[in-house]
Amino acid sequence: MIIEVCGPGCARCHAVKDNIRKVLKELDLKEGDDVALVEIKDPKTMSARGVFITPGVVIDGVKVSEGKVPRAEEIKGWIEERRK
Repeated sequence: MIIEVCGPGCARCHAVKDNIRKVLKELDLKEGDDVALVEIKDPKTMSARGVFITPGVVIDGVKVSEGKVPRAEEIKGWIEERRK
């Protein structure tokens, strides 16, 4: 699974990554082995992913969030849906 966090690297982007890492730990998924957590900072790449308001989250090529810091419960649902 590839999880991309789209944004300039601001505090909100870091909060998104922290929430994702928390959920990965809860689900016993290892970053690097089971999941690639990638930062996308290039505006052209972000817009190609459909993210125009940061922070954005894209999982396996599907935009799941834009313009907010998603709660851990939301992230957990997205990941579990992709694992089916």
